Amino acid sequence: MKRKLRMGMVGGGKDAFIGAVHRIAAFMDGKIELVCGAFSIDPQISRESGEQLFVSPDRIYENYEEMIAKEAALPEGERMDFVTIVTPNFLHFGPAKLALENGFDVVVEKPMTVSLEEAQELKSIVENTGRTLCLTHTYSGYPMVKQAKAMVREGHFGKIRKIVVEYPQGWLSRLSEREGNAGAAWRADPKRSGKSLVMGDIGTHAAHLAEYVSGLKITELCADLTTFVEGRLLDDDGSVLLRFEDGAKGVLMASQISAGEENAVRIRIYGEKGGLEWANEDPNNLIIKMLDQPRQLYRTGNAYAAPYTLSSFATHNTRIPAGHPEGLLESFANIYRNFALTVSAKREGLTPSAESLDFPNVQDGVRGMAFIETVVQNNEGNEKWTKFVV
Repeated sequence: MKRKLRMGMVGGGKDAFIGAVHRIAAFMDGKIELVCGAFSIDPQISRESGEQLFVSPDRIYENYEEMIAKEAALPEGERMDFVTIVTPNFLHFGPAKLALENGFDVVVEKPMTVSLEEAQELKSIVENTGRTLCLTHTYSGYPMVKQAKAMVREGHFGKIRKIVVEYPQGWLSRLSEREGNAGAAWRADPKRSGKSLVMGDIGTHAAHLAEYVSGLKITELCADLTTFVEGRLLDDDGSVLLRFEDGAKGVLMASQISAGEENAVRIRIYGEKGGLEWANEDPNNLIIKMLDQPRQLYRTGNAYAAPYTLSSFATHNTRIPAGHPEGLLESFANIYRNFALTVSAKREGLTPSAESLDFPNVQDGVRGMAFIETVVQNNEGNEKWTKFVV
């Protein structure tokens, strides 16, 4: 019988902003319900958070180990179906591994782990168990990003030559981690964040977006990382030259000291016959630039006539009529819905549609960690180019 998927949550309590974003996104389509959680490393905050979310008191847990063990012991008709992990980076691997090994699917924030070794172990567990892991690279959920990917895949621009992707922020232009900003504190702590601040936090988003839209994999890179803010323990700015398969070249810029910027993600891709441009701060628009033609503007939700018809991947992920803005929450919700459709189809012995399977997975998580480690390795070494090996 069809039913909602039952979600457990690790992290995301009342003292964390991203937990609410995940819950809103997960609930948007009525396919998921929250049934349990270990919402904070502080048991009191976990209890208070669960109570505020109307979770049954006996299913508010003090830690993820207790949650997974007790949920696994419940009858199949009662236990959670999957775990959403919204903790600092160093607490991704443990709960993801334990959940997968106990028969639960997983949704996890990026980066998937703090090391490539951990990421590869999760990939092996997913392959051995047949479970589903979803990684929330939210920018891949926008309808016009999916339209861009479809047009590249269909050869609209010819052979791809150049990929330029950037993610400038300004929120870490000061030493915010020592000024009471909890989000900055753990991100700038190597023990909790990993080897890189800027590449782990936002550079992986940019790298994933470049590979996702272009359909090409990074093969080599040349990186320059900088720590501009005095007293900071990790890098806060980086530029990376990229080489892709099939001969394409690229440039990636990620910065958290670009004072005045918010989340100015932008990607431009150029082929033999033309190019495209998409920006997070204007997400309903996809600009198409063809040789010897006026610029074209594709807009989310429009029923264009052939040959301008939007792809099934764009329309599948469009939620509201044309002219209304679709943003971060809707993009997050698209990822959750596609994950839910995939998990539900597998539970029923069905084959998920290509549109349902279109969400970041464990392989994207492995590539994200390989990207971080290769950037750091190249920046610290003497070689000009470092091969991207997964």
